Amino acid sequence: MSAEIHPTATVYPGTVLGEGVKILENAVVGKQPSLSPRSTTKREPLEPTVIGDGTIVSTGAIVFAGTNVGARVILGDQSCVRERVMVGDDVVIGRGSLVENDTTIGAMTKIQADAYITAYSTLEEHVFIAPCVVTTNDNFMGRTEKRHALVKGPTIRRGARVGGGAILCPGIVIGEEAFVGAGAVVTKDVEPRMLVVGSPARVLRPVPDEELLENQ
Repeated sequence: MSAEIHPTATVYPGTVLGEGVKILENAVVGKQPSLSPRSTTKREPLEPTVIGDGTIVSTGAIVFAGTNVGARVILGDQSCVRERVMVGDDVVIGRGSLVENDTTIGAMTKIQADAYITAYSTLEEHVFIAPCVVTTNDNFMGRTEKRHALVKGPTIRRGARVGGGAILCPGIVIGEEAFVGAGAVVTKDVEPRMLVVGSPARVLRPVPDEELLENQ
């Protein structure tokens, strides 16, 4: 079984497509970034994009050069995955979601519609990101040279869940199997298996045992 590429899709030279890959209408795979002169991102040449077996790049989705997408991944309509991103197997990236450069997403993770995963983030395996979650990576918001050494997105550990519309501040760690309530503003690290809510987020209680991955 070879890859299926819709006539309206664009696949740039050098792109590696696995068996059974589907590139749907108006999708773009292997795109080179266009960077502002003031951009702080890396500028070295990018490796070809790799799309794993059975992955679907849905209508209007964009995958940049230098990114490696695993097997059986669903990239939803109008989603975008930037350069130097590593996406594990069996990941879902929902409609309209954006994953910025130099981010790692572990296997079995689900990112729902219209989420924003900032550059230099780490999402481990079995993470759940609800719709409209926003992550951030720059406490200085573009001011001072000091920021360059400190830019870092959040680290979201295995099995953690982040509720709809939550905001994660730069560099924080969401512990393994933690739960961030909808609309929370997380300004500091969350301990493993704790549920946090509010703005700023505070601990409400432990995550119930029946909700842990080991009991599913």
